[in-house]
Amino acid sequence: MTQSMSCVLILATLLAFAPLCLCSKTSGGYLYPQFYDRSCPKAKEIVYSIVAKAVAKEARMAASLIRLHFHDCFVKGCDASILLDSSGSIISEKRSNPNRNSARGFEVIDEIKSALEKECPHTVSCADVLALAARDSTLLSGGPSWEVPLGRRDSKGASLSGSNNNIPAPNNTFQTILTKFKLQGLNIVDLVALSGSHTIGNARCTSFRQRLYNQSGNGQPDFTLDQSYAYQLRGSCPRSGGDQNLFVLDFVTPTKFDNSYFKNLLASKGLLSSDQVLVTKNAVSLELVKQYAQNNQLFFEQFAKSMLKMANISPLTGSKGEIRKNCRRINTY
Repeated sequence: MTQSMSCVLILATLLAFAPLCLCSKTSGGYLYPQFYDRSCPKAKEIVYSIVAKAVAKEARMAASLIRLHFHDCFVKGCDASILLDSSGSIISEKRSNPNRNSARGFEVIDEIKSALEKECPHTVSCADVLALAARDSTLLSGGPSWEVPLGRRDSKGASLSGSNNNIPAPNNTFQTILTKFKLQGLNIVDLVALSGSHTIGNARCTSFRQRLYNQSGNGQPDFTLDQSYAYQLRGSCPRSGGDQNLFVLDFVTPTKFDNSYFKNLLASKGLLSSDQVLVTKNAVSLELVKQYAQNNQLFFEQFAKSMLKMANISPLTGSKGEIRKNCRRINTY
């Protein structure tokens, strides 16, 4: 009896002092934050410094880099397929409806990759660069930080159809958006938390015009949108023309990562239909919006958890895929 009790005490002590494992198992191997500690110890520092320079030059870039990671992970997993240009049999995802004339930040990723190739050639994947850049962009905008599990590899192909079909659109219904999240292994909590990234960044007039003039095809505006706010928006988003005119997603603190986005939704001042439906179409999402509007720290904690979860969507690991030398094209040997 004494011997068995001693074993229990020893086991309990070992568990108490065991480090928290931020590794995540995938079909081909593990992702873990220390993946490059020996092969490229300055990798995280290089990514952060270049992202910081880009965000200091243009605050909007932070939102653009977060969005690149999101649009990458929702198509074939987090494998940097979004970065590939069209060549040979590859049709670039940059041509898809969600990305055309919209996805940006590619030159920042190129600069990061170039610096990494000089420091440690053929070592750090473009997919990991996207994951790190998204985290750093959040932090640099005043948002939360988290340790990013690393070890993803890069795809050797792209999916234009996947990009067109899998990425939620601004005019999708709530149920369609939730279904697209569930297909990636994400739930309604992840949907609401990750939508909070719209606390920074811009949207084009073409992304919400229907709310101002013809929401349901009957020539009437969207009455779930505050009408004084709608009046202001019409000034720079006419019925026709001005498709590329930009509007801040969060008019209160447009470049600060905080919970103002959720407060705006409760005031019927979400810019995109896909934002406002979180309040108007589902009781669970409405309650989450209320919680995040009241508690910034709660939002930050869940955003970090949901970003980690999203970053673990079907990564290529082990011998799958490759480590691209140039993020815009597959390797040729």
